[in-house]
Amino acid sequence: MGTSLSASFDTRRDAEMTVERLVQQFRIERTDIFIAADGPDNTVGVEEAGSDTEAGAPTAEHRDDAALEGRVSVSVDVEDDDLADDVRAAFAEFGGGEIAEK
Repeated sequence: MGTSLSASFDTRRDAEMTVERLVQQFRIERTDIFIAADGPDNTVGVEEAGSDTEAGAPTAEHRDDAALEGRVSVSVDVEDDDLADDVRAAFAEFGGGEIAEK
């Protein structure tokens, strides 16, 4: 029987790093991974990170319009209990909040 695991992240970068860990290290198909805003609004998280932050010169001017409207949710469908443990570990590694299981 399959399991759906989900966690929410403070930044889009943390969510994306989690996805890359799942795909590259644990060989989870991208089609089994879902990323969405954790609420009704478009969001990059609750704090700036990665491409949402100011980079070193020479770059364009810093933007202050990042959509900081809530956390970013990642959910994964898995069939294997061992793989579910790996997903939980990846969520924790990148600061995933409380892990929900269905």
